[in-house]
Amino acid sequence: MIEIKNLSKTYADGTQALKDVSFTVEDGQFLVVIGLSGSGKSTLLRCINRLVEPTEGQIIWNGTDIAAAEIADLRKIRRSFGMIFQHFNLVKRSTVLTNVMAGRLGYVSTAKSIFHRFPKGDRDMAAAAIERLGLTDQTNKLARELSGGQQQRVGIARALMQEPQVILADEPVASLDPVLAHTILGYLEQLNQEDGMTVICSLHYLDLIQRYASHVIGLRDGRIVWQGDSAAIQTMTDKEFKDIYGEEAERVSAGRSATEADRG
Repeated sequence: MIEIKNLSKTYADGTQALKDVSFTVEDGQFLVVIGLSGSGKSTLLRCINRLVEPTEGQIIWNGTDIAAAEIADLRKIRRSFGMIFQHFNLVKRSTVLTNVMAGRLGYVSTAKSIFHRFPKGDRDMAAAAIERLGLTDQTNKLARELSGGQQQRVGIARALMQEPQVILADEPVASLDPVLAHTILGYLEQLNQEDGMTVICSLHYLDLIQRYASHVIGLRDGRIVWQGDSAAIQTMTDKEFKDIYGEEAERVSAGRSATEADRG
């Protein structure tokens, strides 16, 4: 279980991205975070594994306050949190295999990682992850030669190499078309349901949220303005929708953004 308690983040320029955010994520949930661009979704996900340093508050994971953990302890903590990024964050000039192997960096020494001296067990694990994501034929291709959907699957395979208990997915389908979005979220759903991984994912598309989320929180201006389970998101009222996205927002057809203002 992850407990977020009174979490706030203020950036150096004075921007207050999160304001006293509190919620709990039970093990095995598929939690989706929704809200306009700039609402604090990415900051929230990145605070959980300390890619962004919280200003105040607690992030309790298995009895440990991640927000207060020493830098020396973060390497071990981060093994449990696989991160998937909107723009993939791959080394484009490296092969699929090399990018996937990067997921083991938290387990090997710096010297070994520089020279790609990974144990055979790690290489076997990488081959299995690549096969699971349907990328075996792409193993030795450079990441830049792949389509967007394939690159995101490499990102998922890389995250699997950490043997995570939690997947943090920061708008993982924002740059993909609707068909590929379902493919990527289908893999995350598989990890959630078959492997028991907790998934915390930020999304824009209401149809995808209704299809995949077991629980949802809505952020607006850094604060939680809505919470509900899968049943509640299916019956969200127009008022609740506007509480998250603003009075000018209108629901749109599947495959498009939840609101025309929610782009970028």
